Amino acid sequence: MTAPTPEPDAVRLRPLTTADLGRVLELEPQLFGAGAWSRGTYIEELAAAGRTYVAAVIEADGAERLVGYAGVAAGEEAQVMTVGVAAGYRRRGIGTRLLDALVRTAAEEGARSMLLEVRASDEGAQALYARAGFVPIGRRRNYYLAEREDAVVMRKVLRRGPGPVGNELGED
Repeated sequence: MTAPTPEPDAVRLRPLTTADLGRVLELEPQLFGAGAWSRGTYIEELAAAGRTYVAAVIEADGAERLVGYAGVAAGEEAQVMTVGVAAGYRRRGIGTRLLDALVRTAAEEGARSMLLEVRASDEGAQALYARAGFVPIGRRRNYYLAEREDAVVMRKVLRRGPGPVGNELGED
């Protein structure tokens, strides 16, 4: 059965909480296979300083339904920890909204740039990140150990700052 197409305004972002973990853990293996995170990992992540996780929810049959989630670790160089959207809800702008929320959070926390790793085979996710301004900067061989798959490392510059000594123009 195909999920009903949510109107863009029907999708609401809010903080991800431990109460959401049942649904998150239902989606994790579907989205990330053998690399799925455990309940313990999520509990640690939600409690960790400098971490922000958001949930994308819709109202369905009078109840809220989590259809996506994402997280970022703040710092001078923020790290996208995860972005996932349920299969029936992809290509509807939900991933873009989640990623935009992470970028805003990182910028508000003072990050100069953001990094992420994405499966080399996941062209859809790479395209999403490229549309958001992330550019490939490298590759991590066998980063996804269970599947022995490479990761493409992507970076987005949020604000320019002073570069290395001798680079007074602040170019990276």
